[in-house]
Amino acid sequence: MTLPPRDVPPPRPVVDDEPTAGPLARAARSVADAVAGLLGDRPDGQEPTGKGGRAAAVLRDVVAAVGTAARGSGRDDEGRDDEGRGSDRAGDTGPGWHPGTVLTDLLHAAAPRLPIRDAARLRAAYPGMDEAAVADALVTRYARITAGIGAATGGLTAAQWFAPPSMIALPLELGAETVLVAAVEVVLIGELHELHGRPAEGDARARAGAYLTSWTRQRAVESGPGGGGLLATLGSAGVNALRRRVTRRLARNVSSAAPLMIGAGLAARSNRKATGQLAEAVLADLRGPVPRAPGRH
Repeated sequence: MTLPPRDVPPPRPVVDDEPTAGPLARAARSVADAVAGLLGDRPDGQEPTGKGGRAAAVLRDVVAAVGTAARGSGRDDEGRDDEGRGSDRAGDTGPGWHPGTVLTDLLHAAAPRLPIRDAARLRAAYPGMDEAAVADALVTRYARITAGIGAATGGLTAAQWFAPPSMIALPLELGAETVLVAAVEVVLIGELHELHGRPAEGDARARAGAYLTSWTRQRAVESGPGGGGLLATLGSAGVNALRRRVTRRLARNVSSAAPLMIGAGLAARSNRKATGQLAEAVLADLRGPVPRAPGRH
């Protein structure tokens, strides 16, 4: 079978942790691969986000990634916990399973690998459209994707209401929705910055830190040295702010767990609205005057 051409670059390689990749690095790679697969499924932007669509399959991959990150939390590189005990059980999230912290670490580790297109690729993907039209198309497409992720999560959790023992997996599914939606929105933020000629500065890690800060603050990246780069240097204030934002998103995703298929509809609408509001806030900054860096006149 011949696959359709991809309109997104592959996940960015981060080579310094590959030879000795631990659970978090492996989980981050899985998240980045899942996002790349989801975004690159249909070049025309009409993703199959309904029943049986790619969103459900991708979500299951990210559930596994969150489980891997959770099991690795609080363990050493060989998978032992703080008391020297190992675990190979798929449902064992380990003694260090703290959702806000695990999801924040996973999102931060995945961010430099996310497939953010530059301005040239974006204009090639939307030929004949001006900047405003491309931006609107991106927002519509990514809001549809996050809505599909919410619907897929609601569909998976709905089935668990009829199998009570499987409810133990519910926190992992809500965590997977949180990190996957956040990763898609970070890609959207990066591409909007690229489109408007205001990409973050630095290497992949620095840019990822800036876009994560942008996602946390719901504002565009500030220009100049240090602009929006709290997370690029792993500053405690920036990481704590990101953790609070991730935790709030996780709490909001509880609507996905409503019985029957009610959760699917609630989550889809909630995610679509939130992505649209985020894009509006960032675009308002990007379309306004370019802020001057401190010390420049």
